[in-house]
Amino acid sequence: MSRDTVKICHLTSVHERYDIRIFLKQCRSLAKAGHDVTLVVADGRGAEIREGVRIVDAGKRATSRPLRMTLTARKVLAAARSTGSTIFHLHDPELIPVGLQLKRDGARVIFDSHEDYITDILTKPYLKFGTARLVSVLYDRFERSALAAFDGVVSAYDAIANSYHERGINSQVINNYPIEEEISLVPRPSVRPGLVCYTGAITTIRGVPNLIDAMAHCRTPVKLLLVGPFTEKRAEESCKSSKGWERVEAFGLLNRQAMREQMDRCLAGLVTFLPVANHVAAQPNKLFEYMAAGLAVIGADFPLWKEIIEGEGCGICVDPTDPEATAAAIDRLNAEPELARMMGEAGRQAVLKRYNWNAEAEKLQAFYATL
Repeated sequence: MSRDTVKICHLTSVHERYDIRIFLKQCRSLAKAGHDVTLVVADGRGAEIREGVRIVDAGKRATSRPLRMTLTARKVLAAARSTGSTIFHLHDPELIPVGLQLKRDGARVIFDSHEDYITDILTKPYLKFGTARLVSVLYDRFERSALAAFDGVVSAYDAIANSYHERGINSQVINNYPIEEEISLVPRPSVRPGLVCYTGAITTIRGVPNLIDAMAHCRTPVKLLLVGPFTEKRAEESCKSSKGWERVEAFGLLNRQAMREQMDRCLAGLVTFLPVANHVAAQPNKLFEYMAAGLAVIGADFPLWKEIIEGEGCGICVDPTDPEATAAAIDRLNAEPELARMMGEAGRQAVLKRYNWNAEAEKLQAFYATL
């Protein structure tokens, strides 16, 4: 091990071991840079070494949230300590107490905020509004106190970092831009009409039921490929009871290669999240994944999203609460496949030039160097 090599341990008790942000982007990049990288997970699938990253399994995570925050967190802490790392990078709010324990051990600790958790709590379907507000306030107080003891905070996009800055917490933005192997190397010579897609978790707040309703309003012959799991019973019931369900081909959860194969069949990708606080300023992975694949984008008309989608000329923005507006955008691209191809190529070029992981990996390594 060279003098410049750092022993780094990433920890998660929630995410799966090959998570895009944690493993594919951060852990692999740090390992390629020559660091000794361990990822502690809790999935019960055992230990392995993959692409230079040592994966340590703390055992299958508890199914209930209270047990996951206590029993599973203790197991993750024990596994983390066993790695002998000097820097620990946490990816879940429930691991913040683990980070405080590691700080008492004398380690360097980073918290990675994938979401604006203060506002995200307000949208949880299992919390009533009054309860959600109370939990949000209490979490805010806890986070301010705890993160003040940490050595750094990383944010997945600007709005999260700005929220931290407003609360007196410094944060480095490491964007979730596509990795090299996700970017199409050559332009699509043509696109066929007939198919559009949505990829990712299927929930009400992500606007998928409205998207299914939109399919019922489409006037051109087009189908929606739905690639992802239903994670809410009410969303599944709403989608399957819609008249638009007749125009849907649902694949469930696919691996990334199979998902990409379905995307390549399509002329456009849809990302029409509902306008809640945690979405309006977010930068969802799927937006850039569609662009990287050379797909035209039909997205929600939030100011930041319009700046990217319409500013780069790579798609159309619509009111995500209006199924007829979404249908009109789908029909337009389906009737004009050459326009869809040109928009898709504009998005691909934007990813090649600006929205890619290479610069973010350099920022992450530079951030580690400051520790």
